[in-house]
Amino acid sequence: MNYGKKGVRAKQKALNSKSQKWGRKLALTCVKIMLAAVVGIGICGVAAGIGVFRGILSSTPTIRLSDVVAVGEATIVYDKEGNEIDQYVSTNSNRLSVGMDEIPDYMGKAFVAIEDERFYQHNGIDVKGILRAGYQFIKTGGEEAQGASTITQQLLKNTVFTDWTSEGDNKIKKIKRKIQEQYLALEITKYYSKDEILLRYMNAINLGQNTLGVESASLRYFGKHCSDLTVSECAVIASITQNPSKYNPIRHPEDNAVRREKCLNKMLELGFISQTQYDEAMADTDAVYERIGLYDIDYQEANATTGSYFSDAVYEQVKQDLILSGYNEAMAETLLTSGGLRVESTLDPKIQAILNEEYADPSNYPENVKWYLNYALTIISPDGTKNNFSKENMMTWFKENQNKKFNLIFSSQDDAYAAIDTYRSAMLAQLGVEDSADNYEETITMTPQPQSAMVIEEQSTGHIVAMIGGRGSKEGRRTLNRATSAKRLPGSTFKVVASYAPALDSAGKTLATVYNDAPFNYADGTPVRNWYKSGYRGIQNIRSAIRDSLNIIAVKNITVITPRLGYDYLLNFGFTTLTDGVQVGNEIKSDVNQSLALGGLTYGVTPYELTAAYAAIANGGTYVTPKLYTRVTDSDGNVILDNTNPPTRQVIKETTAFLLTSAMQDVVTSGTGGKVNFGGMAIAGKTGTTTGPTDAWFAGYTPYYTAATWTGYDNNVDLNSAEDGVSKTLWRKVMKRVHEDLPNTQFPVPSGIVQVAVCSQSGKLPIPGLCDGSVYTEYFAEGTEPTESCDVHYQGEICAYDGLPASPDCPFKYTGIATMPLVEDPALQQGSTVIINNPDGTQTVSTPNTRTQCQHDATFFANPDYEAVINQQQAEINARNAAAQQPQE
Repeated sequence: MNYGKKGVRAKQKALNSKSQKWGRKLALTCVKIMLAAVVGIGICGVAAGIGVFRGILSSTPTIRLSDVVAVGEATIVYDKEGNEIDQYVSTNSNRLSVGMDEIPDYMGKAFVAIEDERFYQHNGIDVKGILRAGYQFIKTGGEEAQGASTITQQLLKNTVFTDWTSEGDNKIKKIKRKIQEQYLALEITKYYSKDEILLRYMNAINLGQNTLGVESASLRYFGKHCSDLTVSECAVIASITQNPSKYNPIRHPEDNAVRREKCLNKMLELGFISQTQYDEAMADTDAVYERIGLYDIDYQEANATTGSYFSDAVYEQVKQDLILSGYNEAMAETLLTSGGLRVESTLDPKIQAILNEEYADPSNYPENVKWYLNYALTIISPDGTKNNFSKENMMTWFKENQNKKFNLIFSSQDDAYAAIDTYRSAMLAQLGVEDSADNYEETITMTPQPQSAMVIEEQSTGHIVAMIGGRGSKEGRRTLNRATSAKRLPGSTFKVVASYAPALDSAGKTLATVYNDAPFNYADGTPVRNWYKSGYRGIQNIRSAIRDSLNIIAVKNITVITPRLGYDYLLNFGFTTLTDGVQVGNEIKSDVNQSLALGGLTYGVTPYELTAAYAAIANGGTYVTPKLYTRVTDSDGNVILDNTNPPTRQVIKETTAFLLTSAMQDVVTSGTGGKVNFGGMAIAGKTGTTTGPTDAWFAGYTPYYTAATWTGYDNNVDLNSAEDGVSKTLWRKVMKRVHEDLPNTQFPVPSGIVQVAVCSQSGKLPIPGLCDGSVYTEYFAEGTEPTESCDVHYQGEICAYDGLPASPDCPFKYTGIATMPLVEDPALQQGSTVIINNPDGTQTVSTPNTRTQCQHDATFFANPDYEAVINQQQAEINARNAAAQQPQE
């Protein structure tokens, strides 16, 4: 620096220089501008950050406290004694919620120790954990990240932010969701206690093996309720949480063991367990995983179940009731499989066990089991085209190429597989495809035949207490349930509900009403056939017609009362599968016809609905809508469906119900249903066999329970004589065991029932001396008992030729007693003419109503061979009478 005079002057000159002064000002201004810009940018950045943050928070889901709960909880079905019998579970719904009093204290402590050790100190966000995770992330260059989510945040992930993992690798979205998650964690901590948050967390967390929540995991891994877990076992379950796949104690026990030890160490460190508890848990390390292995086998066997036919039916009934209450079908399905419902069913476990055992007993069926093949084949052509072939295609091919009677029924499974090989080879050759397993796919199912189904109802309540929808292994959930879904022709079981119930109830008929079991045609001219094929039994009352299952009498009766009346009663009896006009092909089908009396229907009925109809008779004529459950509640215990008092209606009078019951008791004691009688208990019921026979039924009841059993082939093949008796055998064996511990009792006689002696040939009051051999005592509803005297038995002059009242000119008349032809209702004249070939070569056209006197030509009686003709006709009469006495149905 020059401090001389010259130097000082130069310095002054420089300082006073205008150019330099402006330069300095300009530089200072630039600095100020730069500083202002920096401050401005900072302020804008902060403002923008605040705006973004507020934007994120504003888009945070608005939740209620009730939203912070686990979603997708299994629905549980209980029997009438409170035992769990099934669960309805969709994907990610295997969750069972429990209360804090059902969870051991050290279970919650185990989760805190391994997942969030400062859980009881922070307010939903663990700042220390966040800093630790950030440091680790920076330290490893982003290659190692540690979790900093608290239990509160994990609860939100499992309840509110359930789609977290569906966002892929978009980090911006993840950061946004993380901010929202932390904000909500702070919010719910304001309203929930730590224990409430921990409980909801333990009910929501994924614990591997399709288990959600500690109760489900406890049952899955240790075969017991969560409340019974030890410290050692709690540590196993808590250790799964961080990575349910890696720490799965079944698939990766060694990895779980490492984390379990860490969990126990932390629990000891935090004072959650004592040294003794720690030592006991560590000593259990090897044994605890061995126990899991054992329970895994048990669990797989128990959960390999395809559900029961009963629980399938419960599912369908609850779903329909949910729909009726306002849910759409999709919502009802979701609620049933992941809504955590609790269904209180009507199943009686003891009765169901009996039903299962008897249906599984081979001795209840014919020795030679047959198999019905359900087969589907897909052949893959070289160009990738898939060619599909159904069982119907298979049947057509066999009928055209090998066996015209081929019906997919085989005497052994080996025979079925041989047929499959033959058919598959033929189809492969037809398409020019090499016979290699790589070139085809096939589905094979074989079902034992004949099949059977049974439903048991407690008639006084309408409770369905047991059900089975088929014999053999059940192949899956909600497969064919023959008890509720298979519509089969009911045969003679319909005589009671379609013909006789309406006749006795509102058409003026009684059990003593008589009809003539004689040739009779339907309105179209087709003859009505009795089940015993040949012969006729003459005059029969309704009681004997029910007892012996007489077809002609049932059809005559419904003809008189009209099929429309019978049809209307059936609807009131609860049958939903009937039709009053439906187009099938080019025809309009209707069940309003005479064959309704014999169960000749368009579609058929189910054992479920037939049981309910007979239960109405057993219940004094009151139909109780059959029910499979009493209540359905949500996971919080709120009742959403209440079925404790189902709808009822009086379908027939109480007196009518008793009269039918009395007649059906005869079916069991001396009629077609004798094989079901197990003695000691009052039993009423009706057999039913359809043409072929293709379907065999027994529907009946005791004072306690009503049951209907069906047997037949799934593809309507005819039953043989041994198979025809399966329904009766099963009914007897099941019901005998069901009633073993029940007091023997009789059916109650209601008020309004009277007993009157009547003539069995006319149903009217007997005439002393004429009806003596035909008099019996019958029950009547008061007011319906007969007031007229018998008009069938006749005393006076009789023609020796035909036993009818003699004409004045008859040369061979004698005084005696004769039985006159029955005068039936005029409605029966349609299609019921009878042609009589007279001995003189003439013909007489008459109806069953005609009563005549002997008025044959006098020249006949002058014939010396007339006695031989009389004897021949008498022999024919005797032969017909003998044929009518052959064994019952």
